[in-house]
Amino acid sequence: MDKRTRRVRSRWERMSARYDKGERTQRLVLGDIRARLCAAARGRVLEVAVGTGHNLPYYPDGVEITGVDLSPRMLARARVRAAELGRRVDLREGDAQDLPFGDEEFDTVVCALALCTIPDQYRALAQMHRVLRPGGLLLLVDHVEYTRRPFRLFETRKESPRRLPRHVAVDVGFTVDDHDRTAWGFVERVTAHRSG
Repeated sequence: MDKRTRRVRSRWERMSARYDKGERTQRLVLGDIRARLCAAARGRVLEVAVGTGHNLPYYPDGVEITGVDLSPRMLARARVRAAELGRRVDLREGDAQDLPFGDEEFDTVVCALALCTIPDQYRALAQMHRVLRPGGLLLLVDHVEYTRRPFRLFETRKESPRRLPRHVAVDVGFTVDDHDRTAWGFVERVTAHRSG
């Protein structure tokens, strides 16, 4: 784990105790974006950066969910949520930039409101592409405020500047099927697939 990733992990470890307090506000701003995103999941699902498990109530019955997160404390809270929902979920500690899974293991990969915090978007999306079976779905929703002025000026000075999620997805080999914006244009939802 590199220095930037260790910093991100440390920040999420500190935030884990109070993260869920913002869930109500997030629902007001984002509406049903999580429900719409997760409703499309099928088969064996990997949720990257599962956090405290905010998406767990929205998955359809019959999917097999695996969640991975950098923060053990966030995962502990996700385990509690899964138990309260009566959902069987395989939760594992891991880095989105180096996913601890074999090639082509999943039918769907979900990443919600987390790509913007991962130090290297390209590595993370390349890993998501690697673990998806040919024809598998990428369901992604993320903040995009960093693509607008004046934020873009700060972003271009970074070692790994962030770009629109759909552009990075295309760069690493995904085919984008659909995308739209919500939350006054600050959040982008992307549905894509791995060709093959």
